Amino acid sequence: QVQLVESGGGSVQAGGSLRLSCAASTYPSCMGWFRQAPGKGREGVATIYFGTRWTYYAGSVQGRFTMTQDNAKNTLYLQMNSLKVEDTAVYYCAAVRPPSMTSNSCAPTSPWWDSAYWGQGTQVTVSS
Repeated sequence: QVQLVESGGGSVQAGGSLRLSCAASTYPSCMGWFRQAPGKGREGVATIYFGTRWTYYAGSVQGRFTMTQDNAKNTLYLQMNSLKVEDTAVYYCAAVRPPSMTSNSCAPTSPWWDSAYWGQGTQVTVSS
């Protein structure tokens, strides 16, 4: 079982930056960030095959958001730059350990995320 503690949310003006962090209690296989805006479903933002360079980014954040990892601390970061009003949402950290790994096991669309462990969520609000 994986416990996740996330932090770093807040309110910024459009064009500003925020840095989210998520610390896992044990080493995960897949780790990532999902978000949910009012009236919208869950959206995969960025995921990673933890400990590797295999990353996945939503087209809407490509070039603006960047993940980094600290393997020693089982911690994942999300640097969010050039924030837009459309980025406003509750951001959730997630981790999952598929029993076997394929090239797409950690992709945001992978069904393994349906059985993921989730952080408590952190609000990101971007104002114009």
